[in-house]
Parts: sequence; C-alpha cells; structure tokens
Amino acid sequence: MQRGVFDLDKITLDLASLDKKLQEENIWDNQEKASALLKEQKDLKSTLEMYQSWQNTYDDAILSLELEDVPLMQEAFQNLTKLEGELDKFDLEQMLSGEFDKNDAILTVNSGAGGTDAQDWAQMLLRMYTRWAQIRNWEVELLDKSDGEEAGIKSATIKIKGRWAYGYSKAEKGVHRLVRISPFNANGKRQTSFASLEVIPVIEDFEKKIVIPPDEIEIETMRSGGAGGQNVNKVETAVRIYHKPTGIVVKCQQERSQLQNRETAMQMLASKLLAIKQTEHEQKLAGLKGEVMDVNFGSQIRSYVFHPYKLVKDHRTGYEMGNVDAVMNGEIDGFIEEYLRFGEKKN
Repeated sequence: MQRGVFDLDKITLDLASLDKKLQEENIWDNQEKASALLKEQKDLKSTLEMYQSWQNTYDDAILSLELEDVPLMQEAFQNLTKLEGELDKFDLEQMLSGEFDKNDAILTVNSGAGGTDAQDWAQMLLRMYTRWAQIRNWEVELLDKSDGEEAGIKSATIKIKGRWAYGYSKAEKGVHRLVRISPFNANGKRQTSFASLEVIPVIEDFEKKIVIPPDEIEIETMRSGGAGGQNVNKVETAVRIYHKPTGIVVKCQQERSQLQNRETAMQMLASKLLAIKQTEHEQKLAGLKGEVMDVNFGSQIRSYVFHPYKLVKDHRTGYEMGNVDAVMNGEIDGFIEEYLRFGEKKN
C-alpha cells in the first residue's frame, strides 16, 4: 500500500498558531469559536503523540537489531506488526476527505420486512453499532427509540461522538439482511428479515449553514416513552419536528428537558436538509444519509447468515467473515475499511 504523507512541520506550525490564538485575551468572548479551537488543538496534539509513538517503536526496533538481543528483537517484531496496522489506519483516514468526515454522526436503525423478526433484528443492529462505537472509545447517546409490539424496536436513533465518526459510519448506510431460524416461529422455520441504517453527520453551528423558516416546520411535543426517568410519561419533554417541504420527520426524547430535545431535533433536521442541499443526486432526499431504500429483498448491502451456515458478507465489496458472533459484538472495522478503500470507488 502506498503510504500517505505525514507533514510533521505543518502540524507543528498549526499547533503553535492555535496555542497563540488560545492565549488571546478575549478568546472566550466567543465560546463556540474557542471550543472549536480547543477541539482542533486536541486533535493536533493527539496526532503528534501518535507520531512520537511510531518513532519510538521504530527506534526501539533499530536498537534491538544493533544489540542483536533476541528477546528484544521478538518484542520489536510484535510492535512493528502493530505499527503496520496503525499506519494502515492513518492512511485510511487520509482518504476521509469529505467536509463532514471528522464530525460526530447520527445513526438511525429502522426495521423493515419481516414483522417481529425484523424488529428484533433492528435491535440487534442497534447493539452492534453501539458496541462498535464503544470499542473505538467513542461516546454513544440514545436520542430516540420506538419499541416493537412484541419484541425488538421499530426504530432507534443514536448519536456517536468521536473523531471520524461520520467518515467511518457512512460506510454502513443501507439495508442489512438477516437469515436465521426464527425464535418467534413455533415451527422453527428459517426466516429472512431486513432493517436499514441511515447515517448523517452532526453539523455544528448549523444556523450559519442553513436557514429553516419557522413556517416550514411543525413542532409537536409529547410525553417520552420507555421505562425509567422521573419525567417519563409525566411531562411533555419529547419533541417531534415535521419539515413540510420535504416530509422529513425527526424526533428526540432522551434529553432531560423539552428545550434540549428541541435543539437536538433541530440539529438533526438541519443535518438532513444540508445533506439534501449539497448533493446533486437525483434522489435528493437521500443526501448524505444514503439512497432511498426499499427495505426488502434485493436491496441489501450486507447479509448476516446464522443458518444453515454462519457467514457475514458485504455485497458491495465481497468482503466476508465467518465469525458472526464477533461481528454482532461490534467487530465490523474490516467491512468498513474494505468499503472505504475499494467499495466506495465502485459504487
């Protein structure tokens, strides 16, 4: 693989410039600007620490060769193998050049064809993406969830907070197909179920990027559903926003106050509208959240087969894994990286 270029001098100069800006006397008069600068500073420092770690690994390997110390050489080989993986990850992130790729992401799982099995499948996917984010040490926040009648969920929306969250998770948008022996079928027959994933970036300062006229939206408040919390089913904290020109509906019910839910819902709506505005695709409503999906046979991007054999296969890239349990526990980086490196170019 051809390596990307690590411009240490530029990163060092950029960090020095940020440090100078953050020392200005009135920097905190604009808290949003200051917070953005702090975040950028943190990212650059993290990058420099990563580089120093790489350099240390390399220096230790050279030293072990010079000393001809076998145990040290064995340890150095293991560290160099790990370094190879870190360099691959760095190269991949250089490919994430979209305007919002570094942003947080909002993921919405919707159950499709398959009744109760599909709703159970949607819940399984929700857990898979939650575990995936946690493995990456990203923060996961549940924004909205609609439970199924018997089991599982009809839909759920989560926010994933972490650097490159949108850049990585955008590879997962589409329809996901499950094949298994249904636990809800008394005859023990094999069942095929579908669920879809929508992905949009979190747009900070969305008010500066897109204007939403008040007469274009309808805002409805309601009591939050689900178990737990003193406000649940007592106070109308949940907020649902309907955008009349596009038909987009967003909902948030997990924040403590109606104001917080409204702000989050408006951010979700703005992200979707900005996605529409910036795409030239024929199906504009798909935007950055993916194509308009028929959640049914023939439209899936990936199949998860539990019976009669175990296999997870991505139909866009051909990448597959036989360890279904590992995949369902969040180990999906292989699918994502394969798509970002090769699959996205083919689609």
